[in-house]
Amino acid sequence: MEFVIITGMSGAGKSRAIAAMEDIGYYCVDNIPPKLVKTFTDLCMQAHGKIQKVAIVIDARSKEIFGNIFEGIEDFVSGQNGFKILFLDCDDATLIQRYKETRRSHPLMDGEITSIEEAIAAERELLKKIRSSADYIIDTTYLSVNQLREKVVGIFLDDTKQSMLVNCMSFGFKYGLPKEADLVFDVRCLPNPFYVPELKNLTGLDAPVREYVLKWEQAQNLIPKLFDLVDYLLPLYCNEGKTQLTIAIGCTGGKHRSVVFAQLVAEHMQELQMRYTISHRDIPKQ
Repeated sequence: MEFVIITGMSGAGKSRAIAAMEDIGYYCVDNIPPKLVKTFTDLCMQAHGKIQKVAIVIDARSKEIFGNIFEGIEDFVSGQNGFKILFLDCDDATLIQRYKETRRSHPLMDGEITSIEEAIAAERELLKKIRSSADYIIDTTYLSVNQLREKVVGIFLDDTKQSMLVNCMSFGFKYGLPKEADLVFDVRCLPNPFYVPELKNLTGLDAPVREYVLKWEQAQNLIPKLFDLVDYLLPLYCNEGKTQLTIAIGCTGGKHRSVVFAQLVAEHMQELQMRYTISHRDIPKQ
């Protein structure tokens, strides 16, 4: 089981980092009270394998209880559960500018600490020990949101292709375009099994329909062209930081041709070792 503590300077990008961790399959909890970390860890261990990867954010929002977990941090991290620590840092000037732009107050500002500069200095002192124990340190001073995401994904994901989830779906144009679609392909140009009596009441999940759809030269020529375009586009979307991509294949009723081609695209995603889902929106419709 993998456990990651995300901490660091307020305003350095912890929320962005935890979002990236969630995108790559981590079970994420933001701003967990430090006193509850051990209890939460024990619960995860008792989940009987249902939770494989966990990331938690601990930061200065916990205020007076913030320091408790960092007493004996070496023992906690090197113990049986073995946490990794990701620390996000940023220079003071950039942090001050970010707070000015968002017009938010620093979590350590109270009756005693009244300026952002004082709050940042106090937080650095508070985080000194945990920073020295961190397994990974990312300085976000000059990083864009996408660049930060790329760094986080690069650290915690062996295969960066797994950072995007591809949703392969079939649909029928007669029921409307799927609103979530990013790429839409129309296969109504192919011979329609609906007009073959013995195939009419079957779907593209049935072998006879798949064989019928794919036996035509038009279909055989379309497959490599479709895959070539998808193969070209996927890295571009990944580089732009897109976390989900929906490829929708449509035919008239969403039961035959589109189902066959959505299955083909899903099989291709599996060959590429991409994370993917497969759904057939309109098969249940009469």
